[in-house]
Amino acid sequence: MDLRTHTRAFCVKDNRLAALSYFGTFAVYFGALWLAIVHVDRWYILLPAGIVFAFSAVRLYVLQHDTGHHSLFETRAQNELAGHVLSPFTFAPFEVMKQNHNLHHANVGNLEHRETGEIYTMTLREWQQAGFWKRLQYRLYRNPFILVPLGAAFTYFIRYRWPKNTLEFGVWGVILHNLAIIGMLTLLYAVAGMTGVWVWLVFSFLGGMIGVFLVYLQHNFEDTYWDRRPDLNPQVAALQGSSCLDFGWLFDLAVANITLHDIHHYNARIPSYRLRQCHYSLPAELGLRRIGFLEALRALTLKLWDEDKQALVPFPS
Repeated sequence: MDLRTHTRAFCVKDNRLAALSYFGTFAVYFGALWLAIVHVDRWYILLPAGIVFAFSAVRLYVLQHDTGHHSLFETRAQNELAGHVLSPFTFAPFEVMKQNHNLHHANVGNLEHRETGEIYTMTLREWQQAGFWKRLQYRLYRNPFILVPLGAAFTYFIRYRWPKNTLEFGVWGVILHNLAIIGMLTLLYAVAGMTGVWVWLVFSFLGGMIGVFLVYLQHNFEDTYWDRRPDLNPQVAALQGSSCLDFGWLFDLAVANITLHDIHHYNARIPSYRLRQCHYSLPAELGLRRIGFLEALRALTLKLWDEDKQALVPFPS
């Protein structure tokens, strides 16, 4: 089977499916937030409602990511408008996010352009040549108990207020985005008081941690792919250097199939609502790996790219 031909068949965009995914996620987002605020004194309602809200926030981020690829709705204008509307709820300014993410796609697996990735990875050789303070800094950075919670707080609440490349890709867009967030939180305070703001903040933070966990796993697993030009193979980097997380169809639904990241990197024009069908209709002989939850947890112990072994490895003892 020709993989390019197979994936091209799933690039058809459908505004009905896109609208169902887009507006349906917003309905869950607002419904779960309202339920959590109204029942804030009942933990058995607050907790599940908050978790649903957190996953719906992740899903909105994935949908915004789709609009950045112009792969959600049928036209460019529809995707651009939808992406800008999502910005206050995802905490990611649309235009800068879109351009930075396109740089990530252009350089996935490229050891000479690791700055375009979401999670920075040192090579084993660089680690061996590094001094004490650089090693300590990297150890702290890659510690999952720091990377996931502090990474989520820093990325979504601080860094995205002025993301990298803002001066190049859109200063006014970022400023208007930040003003829209202030307006959204002011409205929430007016409607639900500080209780509403705190419920939103706590479970938005949970959503951010889920997002960072997924972003880490998308390109950090044992037999991922890194190389240098001219040996770098973009197709291998897309498929082998990106993961397919097999956490079940319900989890895929909750995060708009961003778990099927290998096929997405191979063909970013596939809408999120067709990714699962595309991936699971591929023949087994293609050998695309799927990572289960226990293997995903083990991947958090892998820190350095060993260029000789061509594998992600733990810190040396």
